[in-house]
Amino acid sequence: QVQLVESGGGLVQPGGSLRLSCAASGTIFSINAMGWYRQAPGRERELVATITSSGTTNYADSAKGRFTISRDNVKNTVYLQMNSLEPEDTAVYYCNADLITRRVGQVQYRLPEVWGQGTLVTVSS
Repeated sequence: QVQLVESGGGLVQPGGSLRLSCAASGTIFSINAMGWYRQAPGRERELVATITSSGTTNYADSAKGRFTISRDNVKNTVYLQMNSLEPEDTAVYYCNADLITRRVGQVQYRLPEVWGQGTLVTVSS
């Protein structure tokens, strides 16, 4: 059983900052990548940022220059530092992970898409 637990969402004024955290727990051998997605009302879920275990990052155009994704491999935790928040950033933010739960010899058991419960970020004055 693998769980992703998110925290850090809330209400913030435009121009403000928030830091989201997502900790993976359970039977985990390794994590290939973790990321943040968001879904605004009436919108499809979209990628915000991802990061691999080696530190390679990928950002949506809307997040570049404002958001920073990072991770702590020891704690199996991913963070999303969000600065200069705009009302358009209002959404439910979901953490996800592509991970290996177990390795038996050279065989790996992979969970390619584990999702957190989501945390609401509201940017409003």
